[in-house]
Amino acid sequence: MIKTGIIITAILLPASLQLQILNAGEFNPVPSHWRWVGSNEAVFTFDGTYADSAGFVYNALTGLSRPIDSRVVTSSILKYDLPEDAVNPVLSPDSTKVAYTLRNDLYFKELRSGKIHRLTYDGSETTLNGYASWVYYEEIFGRHTNYKAFWWSPDSRKIAFYRFDNSQVPLFPICSPFGQDGTLLRTRYPKAGESNPEVSVYVADLEAPVRRSLRHLAIDNNAEYFGTPFWSPDSDYLYVPAEPRMQNALDLYRVNVKSGANDCIYHESSDTWLDWIDGMLFTRKGLYMARSFESGWQQIYFLSYDGELRRLTEGRNWRIALLAENEGEVYFTANRDMSVRTGLYRLGLGGEIEALVDTSLNVSGVIFSPDFSRFIASVSNFRTPTQVRMYETGKSYMVVSDMKGDGYVESKYCLPKLIYIENDGFRLPGYIVYPYNFDPSRKYPVHVALYGGPDTPMVRERWLAPSGEMQWRAENGIISITIDCRAAGHNGRAGLDMVYRHLNTVEIDDFKAWGRYLQSLPYVAPDKIGVEGFSFGGTVTAMLLFTASDIFHYGIAGGGVYDWSLYDTHYTERFMRTPEGNPDGYAHSRVISHVASYPAVYSDSSSIVPPVMLKLTHGTGDDNVHFQNTLQLIDELQRQGKHFEFMIYPDGKHGYRGYQGRHSREADRDFWRRHLLSLQ
Repeated sequence: MIKTGIIITAILLPASLQLQILNAGEFNPVPSHWRWVGSNEAVFTFDGTYADSAGFVYNALTGLSRPIDSRVVTSSILKYDLPEDAVNPVLSPDSTKVAYTLRNDLYFKELRSGKIHRLTYDGSETTLNGYASWVYYEEIFGRHTNYKAFWWSPDSRKIAFYRFDNSQVPLFPICSPFGQDGTLLRTRYPKAGESNPEVSVYVADLEAPVRRSLRHLAIDNNAEYFGTPFWSPDSDYLYVPAEPRMQNALDLYRVNVKSGANDCIYHESSDTWLDWIDGMLFTRKGLYMARSFESGWQQIYFLSYDGELRRLTEGRNWRIALLAENEGEVYFTANRDMSVRTGLYRLGLGGEIEALVDTSLNVSGVIFSPDFSRFIASVSNFRTPTQVRMYETGKSYMVVSDMKGDGYVESKYCLPKLIYIENDGFRLPGYIVYPYNFDPSRKYPVHVALYGGPDTPMVRERWLAPSGEMQWRAENGIISITIDCRAAGHNGRAGLDMVYRHLNTVEIDDFKAWGRYLQSLPYVAPDKIGVEGFSFGGTVTAMLLFTASDIFHYGIAGGGVYDWSLYDTHYTERFMRTPEGNPDGYAHSRVISHVASYPAVYSDSSSIVPPVMLKLTHGTGDDNVHFQNTLQLIDELQRQGKHFEFMIYPDGKHGYRGYQGRHSREADRDFWRRHLLSLQ
């Protein structure tokens, strides 16, 4: 899925300014991870290691912290002594074994005896056991899985895994310029309309003789894709979601892992597309899940094991994440009270819903204690620096860690303000940051940040400042605004479904409406509006410069898809179907097709700062949105004599890091100086 990176609350100022701020006592570091080590104590870490020097233990009864001791560390840091090229080592639930993949075969190791067991023997360049094919890693399992495609059973006696046959998936070359002769990486990447990997579902019984331990779970349907499976609490059943190629139907299969027998316990269909079941909560009588097929919003359902489906919620819920169930009560996070904030809720036995945290705060990282008497959460909003709190469930809380230091002065920073516009019956959120010493009688240039991809909002009310780039723009007299379109998720399925078969259409209309709104403001310079986006945001940025250059005059488009036939099957076909099945939709959404409307052409006056300018950036090593997208767009721009700027990052991935990230930031600032501030 093309998207912006995961946003982590952090101080993103230049290093010198960071040091200045920290020395002034304005901000404190806050832990990044936590877990319970009982009902009264939790361990926190700043770097995810839970090492002595990188965390502390907090006692809920005393409100006191102490250093991490050996009892905590021993259970969290284990050295498995695995082969050097072992991938994705995962400890069994009972901590007696570790599973991993090695050269596309699946293994496990008994930790007490040190004995290693090989479970598969056919791993190759095209046959992957427990290691995901690229399109599954990117689109279905997620990049955080690092290609892991195996799952321990709760009893630690079995491992479910997917086997991928990549032999029919086309090879795409990615060339690296480094070394005397360079190198060529050939990746198995299926583009819209091309062949996907073939997937088989297996379970390995670790207590059976190795040669007889594998069972192929033959699921009798015409599925093209299989989602992340879920184990039943008793380890007797594996729940496997499946979808056809067009992703307009979803079946949930309950598979008996001993016999291989399976039955479909849930079916759903749609006129557009369906998302995967992100999580399920299992009980003795059935399971809970969140779906959006009835009301246009996500709701919580209870599905009994005999197939009876009951709806438990109503209202404008979105982005529901089911966290836990305790004695019939369900705990979940959702965008419920406000589409831009995530709240924490409890669904009671009678169907009542109770907010467990002040709904003016955005909530993340919720973990409940074993007895559900307490929970830990990270909270913030635009004006409240991040706090890590420990709550008595439904009662008071204690602050475990607070980013706001004693020296913090809110007025020192230009903080975001939430705003809305209406377009075509949809309410669209954004947040704006005004420059220092803002004078509404003056005219200011504007920097617009956007994304535009379906169900991927940019506007989320959580702590963002001090962001280096926002503060830099504020210091230099540039208004910053971040905006969303109707398909970002704030408007439920009604907004999302309008992009079906027509990407880059209603999203562009919404962003044009935002641009016209900005031009109407008395303090905005109407000819100095710049726009910036990466990935899908790069796609949208280029389209806006080509089709709405009277509104958006300057733009930086990074890593964009400029022809949807060049992007992967699962993501593209979900919204667009195949190029063969939707030729008109692909033609209209093709950014390259709109180059002729871009007004910047070379002339004798090209040395003068032009009134419209597009800058393109891309990494040559991008394995997600291939560099070919930008090369083809550049070719067409050159063919038509268009004036543009371009920055290439050799071997750069989908997002620039390290020295490339620093260079990209400084180069982009230079672009805005020249074009928004007219500084040479």
